[in-house]
Amino acid sequence: MTSRESSSSKHWSYDVFLSFRGEDTRNGFTSHLHAALLGWGFNAFIDEDNLKKAGEIKPELLRAIEESRISVIVFSKSYAESRWCLDELVKIMECRETLGQQVLPIFYDVDPSHVRKQEGCLAEAFQKHEDGILEEKDDNEREAKKARVKQWREALTQAANLSGHHLNNR
Repeated sequence: MTSRESSSSKHWSYDVFLSFRGEDTRNGFTSHLHAALLGWGFNAFIDEDNLKKAGEIKPELLRAIEESRISVIVFSKSYAESRWCLDELVKIMECRETLGQQVLPIFYDVDPSHVRKQEGCLAEAFQKHEDGILEEKDDNEREAKKARVKQWREALTQAANLSGHHLNNR
């Protein structure tokens, strides 16, 4: 079964999963996008509304990504500072490949080429991630962190190469 066939025959729990950096866009662009999607009749997952209060957040988020037909990634200036966002992004890109999930990137006040190449505002975030690797004393942990940063970079490049929307809020 190809990813396209599995995508069309799979039962999805959500129409849309929204991936975003909360401090950048939660109370503005993303909340308006979420409200519009709900208004149009889409079942859209957003972390604050759909997570069970007592449950572990990370496994529920990863499951929500897997169970969504479409992922919308709102890249913003500090998106790459968040390990959480970057882990979500890796999972989204895996689901695109394995489940045929559709992925729509939105570049909100950030240049798509900066996301693709981890330049500009993303360069500083990745410098901090890489400094964390150098500070790690345990060899196994250092290698694991190095592999994780490599996954994040690859996922950003892949996502930024997709057709998306570039929005300047100026």
